[in-house]
Amino acid sequence: MSFLRFVFGNVRYVLKSSSNERSLAAIIKVIKELVNIAFSILSAKVVGWPNSCLGSGSRVSGSNGIVVKGLASIKKQAWIEAVFKYNAQLFSPSIIIGYRFYAADRLHISAINKIEIGDDCLFGSSVYISDHNHGSYKGIEQSNPQESPIARKLVSLGPVIIGNNVWLGDNVVIVGPVKIGSGSVIGANSVITKDIPEMAIAAGVPAQILKKFNVETNVWEKVIN
Repeated sequence: MSFLRFVFGNVRYVLKSSSNERSLAAIIKVIKELVNIAFSILSAKVVGWPNSCLGSGSRVSGSNGIVVKGLASIKKQAWIEAVFKYNAQLFSPSIIIGYRFYAADRLHISAINKIEIGDDCLFGSSVYISDHNHGSYKGIEQSNPQESPIARKLVSLGPVIIGNNVWLGDNVVIVGPVKIGSGSVIGANSVITKDIPEMAIAAGVPAQILKKFNVETNVWEKVIN
């Protein structure tokens, strides 16, 4: 897909979504959305993301640690941060977002280690992805609850790796270390605490695998837990 097709696709969506509005409302909506598209293209270019859109009200920090491969469409009020320093701690974070990535409003991605998202992924509203916690709550050196959470060290136990063609519903929460296989679907409001295999449907708190895709029958089959 070329960048022009990507832009025209966004414009076509705006025109189509305005077809059921009253005349004046439709005109105002189209003008507003076209301005938003132009602004989002410029915003993405400023942070070094090629041929992409970054919606209004979004914040990006640590852009040297963030790679967007291209044709990404990230809607309003996103917060994407590669954290290089926190108090006295120093990190080498990496966030990699694949081609043709689409995220609705209020996406939040935060990394001190590594978060990698494959190609052609679709994220709903208010998705949160992090590879770290404020403090350590298992293992040898654990955090003291008498210490302010904001003063506790940032701790990563491993990266978050998301494959290609993954769909995350609204309000999904992912904290690493976690791997989500290609072609998987995560239901709205789910919390991912363990790896999800490829071509699986998972949902819940914590998320459980509900179905797997059978490539021989082309059918999503229920999983008995």
